[in-house]
Amino acid sequence: MSKPSTSSDKSRFLDVPIEPFEIAPDAPAEELLRRMERISFQGRNLATAHRIWQRMLADDEVVIFLGVAGALTAGGLRLAIARLIRDRAVDCVVSTGANLYHDLHETRGRRHFVGSHRADDRALQAARIDRVYDTYVDEDEFVDNDNWIAAFSAELEARPYTTREYLHQLGRRLWSDTGGDGILTAAYRAAVPLFCPAIADSSIGMGLAQARHADPRHGHIDVVGDVIESTNLVIRRPRTASIVLGGGTPKNFINQASVQADFCRPGAGGHRYALQIITDAPHFGGASGSTLDEAQSWGKLAVDADQVTVHADATLAFPLLTSALAASGRELLAARRPAAFALGGRALVIDGAPVPVEGFDGLGDRSQ
Repeated sequence: MSKPSTSSDKSRFLDVPIEPFEIAPDAPAEELLRRMERISFQGRNLATAHRIWQRMLADDEVVIFLGVAGALTAGGLRLAIARLIRDRAVDCVVSTGANLYHDLHETRGRRHFVGSHRADDRALQAARIDRVYDTYVDEDEFVDNDNWIAAFSAELEARPYTTREYLHQLGRRLWSDTGGDGILTAAYRAAVPLFCPAIADSSIGMGLAQARHADPRHGHIDVVGDVIESTNLVIRRPRTASIVLGGGTPKNFINQASVQADFCRPGAGGHRYALQIITDAPHFGGASGSTLDEAQSWGKLAVDADQVTVHADATLAFPLLTSALAASGRELLAARRPAAFALGGRALVIDGAPVPVEGFDGLGDRSQ
């Protein structure tokens, strides 16, 4: 029979009470999240994510990576992401190609449409309508996008491009042609590096393939150069943070930059801050659902990282989180002095100094 606990034993655990959430019709998002810090489950985690993002912004040395996976642009979140880029609430974006392609689609004046997940997909196919769960888009307009990307790619100098360099040029052309707001144009205008490590797995890759088919000198993308360049970014600015929406390739690309940097320059130590909004579970072994604690075993996160996982659909959590941050982070953003990038040339320039294009910064040949 166990001994009765003492009051001092209990007080270690029964310290901060749950505060039942009361409806306040006029409360702003910032106030809602502040009060959600005292409820439970994913509501509290989302409130914690808000606090951690504020701490990232208050850290003068941190470079904030944003990973974007899933159908978030088709789902209506592109302008929220664009604002984060313009405001420099993030410093480097890693995205799937699909999110950037759907962003290009809308920046060129086209739309996504409210549909239904119960649609007759045979009827949609006959009408040349593509479906993303409950959202529709015109396939004929996508064909026009592909041809536009192919023509743009064929105009570039005939040589390989990292995705960062290629997407900067793509954002420049979109801004010149449309003057429209979006992820690509915001990254171009704010000089924020934008990587797409799986660019071939998208309609942007299909447009590039069409350009190469027309002229084999064009449509060459150097994704290994992306690895070198992102690593050199972390070598130059080793105090980093990771914000991930939906996992996928962007999540691991951001994390491997930290690991590769530590291999080249021991001491980088992994991300100091991390938050992820994901729907995947860890027990199937996929990287998208892997926990941030697991990431520490790889050296992707610092052992004392300020971190939280929000298990939620990003279309639910992200609008509330970013609306709250727009208010609570106003003074932090005004005072922030983020890393300065120059992206117009072949080499990424950080704080006025170019990083190496062909190898790791300041590292000799390790094979010798």
